[in-house]
Amino acid sequence: MSPTVSHKDSSRQRRPGPVNHYPDMKSGPLPPGAWDDELPADGAGGEADTEALLRTAGSRSSWGPRGYRAELSNILLLLFLYVLQGIPLGLAGSIPLILQSKNVSYTDQAFFSLVFWPFSLKLLWAPLVDAVYFKSFGRRKSWLVPTQYILGLFMIYLSTQVDHMLGHTDGRSPDVAALTLAFFMFEFLAATQDIAVDGWALTMLSRENVGYASTCNSVGQTAGYFLGNVLFLALESADFCNKYLRFQPQPRGIVTLSDFLFFWGTIFLITTTLVALLKKENTEVTPSKEDTKGITDTYKLLFTIIKMPAVVTFCLMILTAKIGFSAADAVTGLKLVEEGVPKEHLALLAVPMVPLQIILPLIISKYTAGPQPLNVFYKAMPYRLLLGLEYALMVWWTPKIAYQGGFPIYYYIIVLLSYALHQITLYSMYVSIMAFNAKVSDPLIGGTYMTLLNTVSNLGGNWPSTVALWLVDPLTVKECSGVSDQNCWTPEAADLCKKLGGSCVTTLDGYYVESLFCVVFGFSWWFFVGPKFKKLQDEGASSWKCRRNN
Repeated sequence: MSPTVSHKDSSRQRRPGPVNHYPDMKSGPLPPGAWDDELPADGAGGEADTEALLRTAGSRSSWGPRGYRAELSNILLLLFLYVLQGIPLGLAGSIPLILQSKNVSYTDQAFFSLVFWPFSLKLLWAPLVDAVYFKSFGRRKSWLVPTQYILGLFMIYLSTQVDHMLGHTDGRSPDVAALTLAFFMFEFLAATQDIAVDGWALTMLSRENVGYASTCNSVGQTAGYFLGNVLFLALESADFCNKYLRFQPQPRGIVTLSDFLFFWGTIFLITTTLVALLKKENTEVTPSKEDTKGITDTYKLLFTIIKMPAVVTFCLMILTAKIGFSAADAVTGLKLVEEGVPKEHLALLAVPMVPLQIILPLIISKYTAGPQPLNVFYKAMPYRLLLGLEYALMVWWTPKIAYQGGFPIYYYIIVLLSYALHQITLYSMYVSIMAFNAKVSDPLIGGTYMTLLNTVSNLGGNWPSTVALWLVDPLTVKECSGVSDQNCWTPEAADLCKKLGGSCVTTLDGYYVESLFCVVFGFSWWFFVGPKFKKLQDEGASSWKCRRNN
């Protein structure tokens, strides 16, 4: 259950609910804060910039060591850019909870989950962002400035349409197709901004201070996601505002989604203008032709890597390894909302988890630093699978303890503890995979190689979640109570049942069917495929080396 806050499943991705959190992977050091699974998602850019940075280190070192105070303005700018990046992610993560409170189908939720894919797929266009730019304007600003302008204008336009899309204005059902298209574009733009900012981070700071880039990434994106998700859901809830923030009850929250979008769209436009006019890129770090190989060469390199037998085996295994967690991670949070748990309360569960999510990677990395990091993955997997059963039990238990429209405090304590245990197993597996990817990546092409492995790892979490959401409705069995010779197998039949005075009663919830299947499949994978997965770390270095033409 990841509370509504998640990070790059290493493509920064946040999903709703106390359960779905797939850390996204980005290549590079593990950020200290990690809602993010931060593995490199930016293609060849990081590698090129790193090489350029190292080449200029000699000239910089002649100036003497530079403390972080000397570059505080650059660090704060990076931090703010990552905060802006977290806003679209947080808003996209809040929509499924809003849709669930409007009783949309799980098939619609599955369709909307495609919104979270761009951060996992940005490797497909990262080489383009890295290689095409206007030198006079700046390699990174050539993409950052127009992308953020489009984001700002798009948010302002969306603020005029989102109420209609959600059905607030005319009382209709939400237009899930329009919402998915809008927020997919939203996330696509945010992913493109992420590529540009990640590349700029390596050259904006001196060699002595470049380590602060990952801290800015982790802290800034987490803060942005918190603002766009947790804070928004709290302030949008009339119940929360009336209970904690107002003296006189009002029928709506302090802010609406349209208000929030308009405000941040304006902030995007103002800050982007300031960056375009006032911030210059570091002209001392100029990439050579070797750094910015042609786009075609980069894609050829990716294709060469993916054909390697060891990489093919890894990809097939990691693309199926997370199927066993899909029902728990993708559906549980939405089921809790369906059973009456306020969505803003689920969002607030993210707050006490922040310290744990900061500390866990630091602790777990001590056990994955050796030659066999996948051992941690293998040992943590059965515990995470068992937590899937515990989540199903918790969903079944939830309506039985509701009272006066609410839930006792001990219920939220149990949910919080369950989520904490889930995070321990999740981060154990995430850090393990990240360590393995770093271990086997060919150092000659480390940026591109590791980005590819991390992208596949992220997709291994994305596609099972989408499928799990889509299957809930087909696996659910409902009967028409009160009317003979009627059923509720289709939406049309359900409407007819209600028109005839009956009601649809769930006799078998597809979520429980999925939960049982996922656990059985997961343990089967762990027992039969897991040992072979561990053996990948025993492959010789030559199995992972990429042959390429110079």
